[in-house]
Amino acid sequence: MMRSMYSAVSGLKTHQTKMDVIGNNIANVNTVAFKSSSVVFQDVLYQMTSNASGANAATGTGGVNAKQIGLGVTTGATNLSITTSGAAETTGRAFDIRLSDQSTTNFFVVNNGSENLFTRAGSFYVDGAGNLCMTSTGYTVMGWQVDPTTGNIKKDTVSALRVMQTSNLTSPPEATTQANVSGIIDKNDKDVLSDNGLVKTLTFFDNLGYSYTARFAMKSTGTDGKYTVELEKILNSDGTTFYDPETSKVDLSDIFGAKTTNATLGTYSQVQSGYYYDSASNKFYVGSDANGTEITWNGTAFTDQAGKTYSLKQVYGISDAMVSKIGGGQATAAIANGTLTISGDVTDYAIDFSTKDGTFTGVGARTSNNKTNSVTLNMSKLGNNPTQFDDITIDFSGLKDANNGGKSTAVMSTGSIDDGVTGKGKKLGAMIGISIDNNGLIKGTYDNGNTETLGQIAVAQFANASGLEKVGENCYRTTLNSGEFDGIGVEISADGSSMTSGELEMSNVDLSTEFTQMIITQRGFQANSRIITTSDTLLEELVNLKR
Repeated sequence: MMRSMYSAVSGLKTHQTKMDVIGNNIANVNTVAFKSSSVVFQDVLYQMTSNASGANAATGTGGVNAKQIGLGVTTGATNLSITTSGAAETTGRAFDIRLSDQSTTNFFVVNNGSENLFTRAGSFYVDGAGNLCMTSTGYTVMGWQVDPTTGNIKKDTVSALRVMQTSNLTSPPEATTQANVSGIIDKNDKDVLSDNGLVKTLTFFDNLGYSYTARFAMKSTGTDGKYTVELEKILNSDGTTFYDPETSKVDLSDIFGAKTTNATLGTYSQVQSGYYYDSASNKFYVGSDANGTEITWNGTAFTDQAGKTYSLKQVYGISDAMVSKIGGGQATAAIANGTLTISGDVTDYAIDFSTKDGTFTGVGARTSNNKTNSVTLNMSKLGNNPTQFDDITIDFSGLKDANNGGKSTAVMSTGSIDDGVTGKGKKLGAMIGISIDNNGLIKGTYDNGNTETLGQIAVAQFANASGLEKVGENCYRTTLNSGEFDGIGVEISADGSSMTSGELEMSNVDLSTEFTQMIITQRGFQANSRIITTSDTLLEELVNLKR
């Protein structure tokens, strides 16, 4: 009779254990990535009151089963529902990461300063030292670093991911190596027809990330389909002059353009308002007709009979730049049949177009018959050292000669004409953001347009994830039955799993299941308590027999 009481006591204890597990599950219903547990009961030893006997052929009797009396119940196992994922909770935080498993349960690897632990709780932040850490404990998140020689992830022993270290806060600059010119050049554009030309600028970078602006002038030659482009000067980012062909010791032809001697710099067939050319007599007058004051060309200017001088700028409207070249002996002026032609040495490139459809045919020296799509701005010949600049290849094939209502739309841009990115050049970039992709790659974005890989979060996989030991703080430790961690880890996408940034895994506790188990456990506990009271009544009756 005492056996029944002890069996009932074991039942009470075991059901209490199950209630403890249920209580822990419900308490952690909102714990990030918590995994619920369940209790499995098993019976204990049996007392043998009669052994089993076999059949006796001689007597014709059958066998008799053994007579055993059970001695109660005990906890057989506590099962951890670790392979069942919880629902996703959207947080919008870049460092909140949810593990999405495909065929294997994955774990983040974290370190508490003395050992590697494992967690499913992906709530991370960057601490004051720049390390990626758990928000709840400060344990550092482990992963793989970037190989400085190749820029690729080096998958060796995991180490702390210090994503905000000093070297990651900036992205190196890049020198500009390619540029392109595109749009329409209209021969009727007043700027194209002027002595100053259609001025276009190109902003580019050296190897240190400093920016410069080159000023180019595109001009009409007076012949259909033929234009020129020349470099006027290069400015620093603050607007001061970096290179001026007029004052620099470096010849312009070494930087940009081919030198042509005695080239036509400008042709002017019309005199300005207030002046008159009589083609019949080949004479010039001040006024609107031949009744005005006659002026005579003396090779440098016009004069009247009173000795008054009239400049080429007054009569023909040439620019100050052209006046300066004539005055400096860099150009000469000649007038024939009322047409002023200014000639001199010039350093530029010719741009040719088809006179049939206006398509680009080539750029190069004026005298060249083998023009190509591009020419080079030889910046490597300037600067404080030979490595400050890279030469810039400028592609003109995006230009077209067409009537656009007297308005040219040509623009100069850095980058390849194919994609606008290759060879564009970049300033020194400052970090403006960090993101984590589905493979766990941590990438920094910079204000110069660069995206750099800063590291990769590694994950751990185990042959028996349920065999891990819970150590609290949402962490687990390996045991003999879980399998060991090799110290390297695996890439999460190896089996099709992934990481999702901006989300957390919620607890997988199912309250409906827990409440159901609570009712069952309560009834089991209640039934075992009834065995004790009933056994007590039987003992009381036994004692009362003496009366």
